[in-house]
Amino acid sequence: MKAKWLFDEHPILVDKELASVIGLNESIVLQQLNYWLHSKSAKQIDGRLWIYNTYSNWRKDNFPFWSERTIRRAFDSCEKKGLVITGNFNKAGFDKTKWYSIDTKKLDDLMSSACGQNGQTNRTKSPDGSGQNRQTNTRDYPETTPENNKHSASHSNAQSVSQLEKEFEEVWTKYPNKKGKKQAFNHYKAWRRKSTKHTNEYLLERLKVYMTDLQQNSWKHPMNGSTWFNGRFDDELEVDNPKPANKYEQEGYYDDYKDFVRDDGKGDNLLDGVSDDELPF
Repeated sequence: MKAKWLFDEHPILVDKELASVIGLNESIVLQQLNYWLHSKSAKQIDGRLWIYNTYSNWRKDNFPFWSERTIRRAFDSCEKKGLVITGNFNKAGFDKTKWYSIDTKKLDDLMSSACGQNGQTNRTKSPDGSGQNRQTNTRDYPETTPENNKHSASHSNAQSVSQLEKEFEEVWTKYPNKKGKKQAFNHYKAWRRKSTKHTNEYLLERLKVYMTDLQQNSWKHPMNGSTWFNGRFDDELEVDNPKPANKYEQEGYYDDYKDFVRDDGKGDNLLDGVSDDELPF
């Protein structure tokens, strides 16, 4: 007897290797986008296949199990990783509906790097995602890689490896999962050299957000260091901002006051025998 909810219709398939590298939600979005790009609905513009859609229609026709906010975050994450390219080819100027395409070269480079480091082999897949939904158009089209290096730092200004190692250690010592240090450093080095805007301050701030997310979601386990440093620090996370400490606690005033009353300058300890736990401050 066939189970009612198991593949009566064409399911959304997700590659486990892809999901482990770029995230589950991003993999689902990318796979479904890939399906539509190889359907009759796709338009070829300047040698690249495009599909347009609104977030409400993405939810209605593809992801009814998600909110529009979740769908938006998943697409935004794919854009930040350089995997999804967006444009506006609408004839009406007031029409802001987004058009989407996939940078397959960027995706191949990312997965080849990740799979190679993990000792995995690349698998050949059909353009529409190995049978996900119905294949309507599987011809290969020439790809045009977008210009995305305008913020790249010049090689002449690249930092020395020794300096990068030192700054990498500053972040690495704070990261909770120490697996894959060598790969993590390679990712870090490439990221730092890609743009002058890629700084340790930014990475430490993202780590702070990630640590807060782990604390607020105890069921989550820290990613391997090699995974987090491979662009996963840019994952969109919803965290509740912790209540800031009292400014007097932050600046150490309470400690100074306790030291003062313990020694009033006359040789008498005003709090002799009183522990810090018993103090009202």
